[in-house]
Amino acid sequence: MSRRARSLSHVHPADVTLSDALTALADPVRRTIVRELAGGPDWTRACGTFDLPVTKATRSHHFAVLRQSGVIEQRDAGARRLNRLRRPEFDAAFPGLLDLVLSEEPAPGI
Repeated sequence: MSRRARSLSHVHPADVTLSDALTALADPVRRTIVRELAGGPDWTRACGTFDLPVTKATRSHHFAVLRQSGVIEQRDAGARRLNRLRRPEFDAAFPGLLDLVLSEEPAPGI
């Protein structure tokens, strides 16, 4: 296992507070990531494939916040980091919250 892969830590949504879940989903860039992940199959989107109006470092921060709040799971595949929305687990911990996020119209410019 690479040093990069070892740096990935995942939190199960059941171990996340409602406050932390809401904080993670409060940012429009993170909600864009969630919407895009919800629109496709698991493990098909690498971090660099999202069209986000932020720098690479800020993009990494947003993915880390989502991972640490139990919203997404990540794994390395060569040089790419693939993502999965943890919808079943997150829905069990916070019923209806992702439905609200996914029903929201995206913010202009994001």
